[in-house]
Amino acid sequence: MIIPCHNEEGNIPILVEKILNEIDHYDKEIILIDDGSTDGTLDAIKNVAANHQAVKYIQFSKNFGHQNAIKAGLDLSKGAAVIMMDADLQHPPKTLKALLEKWKEGYEIVYTQRKDHQALSFTKKITAYFFYKILNWLSGLKLDHSTADFRLLDRKVVDVVKNFHESDLFWRGITFWLGFKRAKISYQAEDRFSGTTKYPFSKMLSFAIKGITSFSVKPLRLSTIMGVIISALSLIYAAYAIALYIFTDRPVEGWTSLLVCILFLG
Repeated sequence: MIIPCHNEEGNIPILVEKILNEIDHYDKEIILIDDGSTDGTLDAIKNVAANHQAVKYIQFSKNFGHQNAIKAGLDLSKGAAVIMMDADLQHPPKTLKALLEKWKEGYEIVYTQRKDHQALSFTKKITAYFFYKILNWLSGLKLDHSTADFRLLDRKVVDVVKNFHESDLFWRGITFWLGFKRAKISYQAEDRFSGTTKYPFSKMLSFAIKGITSFSVKPLRLSTIMGVIISALSLIYAAYAIALYIFTDRPVEGWTSLLVCILFLG
């Protein structure tokens, strides 16, 4: 199990306890990744690791981000199946058994879809909706609305994704793009147990842009097409300006040369 942690000191003990209670009869390892926390998260992680043999941890030298923390956990994981989840308890540990049951049925990727919480803001709902619409259109993927990184990966999937070395990782897209046999389960998101969200609007926007640009060449193609069209129109306008200069006395002194230079550079 892989759990990125950034300033989650109040959540660590209760989260680990709930996980251990839910999957007590499984052989397990819980890898907690301290992603450059500035509070007592690392101390909380060390405390639970000292009390539970199944708990291991990774300490980052600074905040490298949620997706990179998942990559570090995947690289060090050894289990036949690996589950990634958040540390804020909004991904409910009681869902773990359902993920494992689907895996036992032969599914190699078991992903989750969040049922919209009543407390979820309208802005959050509408931005998430349009993000998945745009991402699916641009990338050709068919990601379900409100999916998250809360998912189970079979060992064969983990062995493949460990070979990914992109700087801008987007795991929910990567694992979907790989193929493999997939299953979906729904869950009701819980309220954050303690602390504050680590994804304000600016970070969510940055994450969305990375997700879109990581999985599609369509933005590049669109910009190329727009560039060709604008260049063609600029050449036509430049030719028109030169023709006015040669064949008429209408242009103001210096207008033609200035316009042609601006169009050429633009």
